[in-house]
Amino acid sequence: MKDKIEIESFVKPPILTAKDLLGRTLSTRINDQITSGIIVETELYRGGKRDNASHAHYYKNTDRTKIMFEEGGYCYIYLIYGMYYQLCITSSRKGEPDAILIRALDPKEGVDIMQKRRKTVNNLTNGPGRLTQALGIDKSLYGEKINGDNIWISKEKIAVGEIVKTTRIGIGYASYYAQSLKWRFYIKKSVRF
Repeated sequence: MKDKIEIESFVKPPILTAKDLLGRTLSTRINDQITSGIIVETELYRGGKRDNASHAHYYKNTDRTKIMFEEGGYCYIYLIYGMYYQLCITSSRKGEPDAILIRALDPKEGVDIMQKRRKTVNNLTNGPGRLTQALGIDKSLYGEKINGDNIWISKEKIAVGEIVKTTRIGIGYASYYAQSLKWRFYIKKSVRF
């Protein structure tokens, strides 16, 4: 596992993790097919009372969110709109339900497989639901370590250049305070932007 990120990389302040993931490669092995992409966009969600856009704020430690309360480095996968899976990586110490949403990738390996899974040649990984579909990520990976055999993030990362810091997307239900937090990060020069 020398080329995979160490779990310890996720046991630090989550704002650092959200930025540090940019430029790393996210890979999956599903049905012996490897697909991957360079992470170009992330969003941070803090648990507890700090961020009412976080699932842990409303749901607390339930069956749905229990993995968020584990130490950093685990996959928190959930379904939205009854059709799109989202991939978050836990990031903090045990008991602190912080997570990083992987929002977009620049496709790298297995593009033909991604195209078949997405049934298109365009917009393969430019959104959290699209990238999970392209990489074959579903609820079966819930609770997996992010450096396992089926899903992993690379230890190495490319030089990313300028990182843009802005507000998060799709949280109109949250408080003004939560909506104003600049916890979305993306690489300015990427296929996605």
